Amino acid sequence: MLDDHVIGVLSNMGMISFIALSAYLVLVVGEISFGQQAFFAISAYASGIASAMWGWPFLGAVLWGAAIAGLGGLLLAIPTLRIRGLYFAIATLAFAEMVRLALEVFTYRVEVDGEPVGPDGSEGFRDIRYIYEADISAGEFLLVILALLAVTLAAILWIERTRLGAIMRMVGEDPVLARLQGVNVNLTKIATVAAAGLVAGIGGALYAHLNTYVEPKIFNVMLGVHGLAYGLIGGLGTAFGPLLGVALDIGVLESTRAFSGYRMIVFGGLVAVLLIVRPRGLLDEAAVYRIRRFLLRKDAGD
Repeated sequence: MLDDHVIGVLSNMGMISFIALSAYLVLVVGEISFGQQAFFAISAYASGIASAMWGWPFLGAVLWGAAIAGLGGLLLAIPTLRIRGLYFAIATLAFAEMVRLALEVFTYRVEVDGEPVGPDGSEGFRDIRYIYEADISAGEFLLVILALLAVTLAAILWIERTRLGAIMRMVGEDPVLARLQGVNVNLTKIATVAAAGLVAGIGGALYAHLNTYVEPKIFNVMLGVHGLAYGLIGGLGTAFGPLLGVALDIGVLESTRAFSGYRMIVFGGLVAVLLIVRPRGLLDEAAVYRIRRFLLRKDAGD
């Protein structure tokens, strides 16, 4: 039986993995985003409003939050179509800060059982208590997080094995060549950024319901930087890469007493070294290819 600390660490890893996968999708199409925390925040508030204020069931609230976050991704993707590289990264950061500052002044309160409930500007959004009112334990909610993460990961892995996945990587490697091959580069990017927003939104909805309270300062730039770094550390060859990055940071550095007080130094150093030695991360395309060849040979030997 897992103790509360382990359950808490695993739950945090699971929720942050959605931001990591979200940033990974954008990286695959050749762009860097420092703003995936914006979609995490949008969904946290939207799903919390749906369950705590409108009385929606949990799954409906999660889907609603993810859908609104995906719409946010779409609204970001369309006006940034013509910019690339550093300019796109700055645009995503600006978008995330706009969302955070908007939440600082966003107030929407209603009475629930005689008490005011809802976002209250910089004071945050309290009493998102659906899972506690439904008597869902921390261990049971961990299973919910892992189940949704497994479904999301399976969907991304399936896409990577389809023609769409090949098109996404082609756009990321050489958009000009992709356009010459008849690929609609603009549509691919719009769809990917919107999908990335949706993925981050699932994590945001889970975060709000587990913690029962969210506030704008939680969704700062460092959350986006970490989400991006997980993909760069873990590798861009497979969707398992960002999960490896999360495991190394939260599962090892944050959860091990030996790194207490030094986590950010070690994490920053690890990112810097890997960007030099393995610019596409530990599980880059070459590593994934070697692993697949090894597994195929093993199966053939059996």
